[in-house]
Amino acid sequence: MKTITFFIALFMTVAISAQDTEPTFTKEGDKVIATYYHENGQIAQTGEFLKGKLNGEWNMFDQAGKKIATGEYAKGKKTGKWFFFKGETIQEVDFENSQIVSVEQHEGKEALVIN
Repeated sequence: MKTITFFIALFMTVAISAQDTEPTFTKEGDKVIATYYHENGQIAQTGEFLKGKLNGEWNMFDQAGKKIATGEYAKGKKTGKWFFFKGETIQEVDFENSQIVSVEQHEGKEALVIN
């Protein structure tokens, strides 16, 4: 009986602590807001779709929840300035029609305003 009780308690603990990693989609007017998750349950990406294509601002996060990239899509294509964060370094990549136009790297404590 003790063994059965132990296994039931163990099963319930695992079931309760399991993270839901399935993406979520919420319709807001014409847009669909998407959230994707890492296996540990942390958010991996957030953004929106419009008419089935990536659109608007998208944010990407590492498994610890720290932002690693942010940028915009227009009709499924990367556009404008994207920012990639790695330690003290920020890489600014300018896209036009999903093609890289320019790349700048900002180091250390250099002031940079990101909208």
